Order: sequence, then C-alpha cells, then structure tokens
Amino acid sequence: MTDGGTVQTVYELAPGARVLLGGGGVAVILPAKFRLDGLTRAQMVLLRSLNAGPMTLPEGSDADVDGLVERLIDAGALSMTVSAGSRELYSLRPFRRPPTPRPATADVGDDIELSRFTVIRREDGAVVAENPRSWCDIEIHDPEILAAASGLGPDSSESALQGRLRSDLVWSGHAVTACRERAEFPTRSWSPHELWFHRHSTVGDRATNWQHFGPTRWADGTFEPVPARRDVYPGEPIPLPVPDLASLRSADRPLTAVVEDRKSVRDFDDAHPISLAELGELLFRCARTRSVRTVNADRPVPEELPSRPYPSGGSLYELEIYPVVRTADGAEPGMYHYDSFDHVLRPVASYDSPAVAKLVAPASLTLADGQLPQVLLVLAARPGRIMWTYEQMPYAVILKHVGVLTQTLYLTATAMGLGGVAQGYGDTAAFGEATGVDELVECNVGSFVVGTPRR
Repeated sequence: MTDGGTVQTVYELAPGARVLLGGGGVAVILPAKFRLDGLTRAQMVLLRSLNAGPMTLPEGSDADVDGLVERLIDAGALSMTVSAGSRELYSLRPFRRPPTPRPATADVGDDIELSRFTVIRREDGAVVAENPRSWCDIEIHDPEILAAASGLGPDSSESALQGRLRSDLVWSGHAVTACRERAEFPTRSWSPHELWFHRHSTVGDRATNWQHFGPTRWADGTFEPVPARRDVYPGEPIPLPVPDLASLRSADRPLTAVVEDRKSVRDFDDAHPISLAELGELLFRCARTRSVRTVNADRPVPEELPSRPYPSGGSLYELEIYPVVRTADGAEPGMYHYDSFDHVLRPVASYDSPAVAKLVAPASLTLADGQLPQVLLVLAARPGRIMWTYEQMPYAVILKHVGVLTQTLYLTATAMGLGGVAQGYGDTAAFGEATGVDELVECNVGSFVVGTPRR
C-alpha cells in the first residue's frame, strides 16, 4: 500500500451528535449530555467549527485544543476520516465510547488478522465494516484499504499509512491477535451470525434513538400490509370437531398439574394413534383465530389484527401450522395447512412426496429408536406480517412467538393426555419445496411432534 501523500485526519461530529455552546466556556455534547466546563477561546472555536462541518486541526494547534479533541474521541463524539493527500481512505464512525485509547503503531504486533465477527458489506452506496463487538463502524472509501484490511499479516516494509490502518483496526476491534478469537471460549462459542443476530435484534448502542428499531411502521405508505389470512390452499377441506370449551373450563386438568407433569415424549404408540378429533381439539385450543380487529378500514388494504389463544407482539400473528400426518385415526396421510379462521385442514402435499419426506425425516433424530412422528406440526411464519411494522427485531420476535406457541402446545397436549416434543430445527428448503412458497414470504421456523404416548 502506498501513502500517496501525507497521512492526515479529518474530524467531524459523530452521526447524531451536536454541540450546544453556552456562555462562560460551557458546552454540552448531545445526545450523550456530555458537559464540558472551563473551555478556552481556542476550544470554543474548535467546537463551533465542528458544528459547522468536517475539519482538520490547524497546524500548530495548542495543547488545549489537542486535549479537547482527545476528550471528544474518548466520549465517542467524533468521527475520524483518514486521508492521504487528496485521497479519502476510510472513516471511523463511532456509536459509543471507545473502551481504550488508540494503540501506538509500534505497539501493534505483526500477528493480527481480521476479526471473525467483522462483516464487510455495501450500504447506501458505501462499503462498511461492522463488528458487533466494536465501538465503531469503518466506512471504506478506497479499494486499496479494503484489500489491505482483508489481507492483514506481517509486513516488514510497513508504511506510515499501513501502520495507521493496523492501529485503527486493532483499536476498533475489527482486527485481533491471530487465533485469539478461536482460542478463547467466549468468542469461540459464539458463531458470527448468532452474535450479529443477538446485537442487531436487541436495544443497544445502535438503537438508542429508536429511529430504525422496533415498531416503526416503516412500510406504511410504501407497501400494503400483509393480510392476516394467507391465501387458501385449493382442495377439499377436512372439517375439524370443535371442543366444548365450557365443559373444559370445569373438567380440564388443573394448570399446576399440567405444568408439573409436562415433559417431552419421544416414544409413541402407533397401535393407538392420535385421532382427528384430538388433533382438531389441540389446534382449536392452541391456535384458532378467535376474532379479527380491523384498523384503518378506510384504506384499500386495511390492517388486520387477529386474536388467538397464545400471545403475539402487536397482535400480528404471523405463525401458521402445517400438520404432517403419517398415521391418525380419521385422517389420511399427507401434509395439511391448518386454516385457523375456518378450523379446517386444507390439503397441501402428498405424504409420499420427496419434499414431505425430507420435512419428516429429521424428526426421527428426536424420537426413540428412530421412529417417525404420528403427526409433525410444522410451524411456519409469514414474516411480512410482522416485518411491515417492525425493524431490526422482527425475526427475533418470530422466534419468541414460536416459543410461546410451543409451550401452549406442550401444556395443552399434556392436559389432553397426548405426548409432544419440540424440535430445535427443521428443513426450511423442504418446506418451500412442499408448499411452493418463497421462503421470504413464508418459511419454516419450528416444529412439534404430537401423538399418543406409549404407556
């Protein structure tokens, strides 16, 4: 890498930051509410300049100005763009305070590599390096920097620019000592995609202003909301019996007994399989659509908010249930969709189809002696239902909904004397093949085996 000119730094306020200047040498940095007192005239001039836009430090700036710049950097209030001559190379964009000062170039060892958690991607026309463990993003302006960051390693002919880049990468956490992340349990145990998912779907440094996190309704006015009811599968529906809820309120097993007796059942009695009536009762008690409330009814596509027995964020209810029946008294083998609005099963695919076979096969790893489930309830999500409203967090919320629906299935199955066991995985590609639906529109997010337990 060639310097191409003197290496210099351009400073500007970090994204979202601004300075409020008061009398008597007082300033407050927002939104952190970081107060500065006893500022000199030169320091006040510096702050006014930063409010006006990017700037470089004037030659021969005094120690007070240099010291204030360091304080602002330590507070996470300054972005820094490194350039060489007229070439802008990269920028550090902080979203919180750096935990340590920048290391001196001489203190950065040769044996460093790009962090396994760093992701380099394009966003709004810029190439950005992000790391969930970092305090800043690095915006890359020059392709040579991208190549250098990807090929970190010993370099005996290191230039001033290379030294600065390596120092900034280590300082920001985008580069680490080689093998360190693989040698230490906390960083080895987290896979990159799981740590990214965790950080981006929770409130934290990147979401404190709430502008692009949570129920922002970002799609309102650009896209129509996704209807509460999915398109109906063709074919003759199978009506399901409706249980007598009034009798169940008095005759059902007590909640304490159900909670205490709940367990995962992995061995089932195929000589006495689950009946269609039992499957219908389980689905009715756990997942039927009880009612639908309409919001903004005057629009071409109004928002629909259903109610079902389990909770759902925003009353959006994006989950669907697909019973895959191998053996059930009163039902033919096959893959069905539970129409929670009409309380019927609608045929989707033949049980003998290759896609359904791939959906069912992993369940044998969960059950005793490699047996196949009597009924596999494939839990699917129509993510557009929730992604229309929520930003960053919707998939995390979907998985929480899978959890509450799974527990509802567990407890109800226990109350009914049925056996059930949840699976922590499923074949989403096989689900798409069986249903013919793009996984961006509807995808497999969980599964639950249910049947008659072996006594």
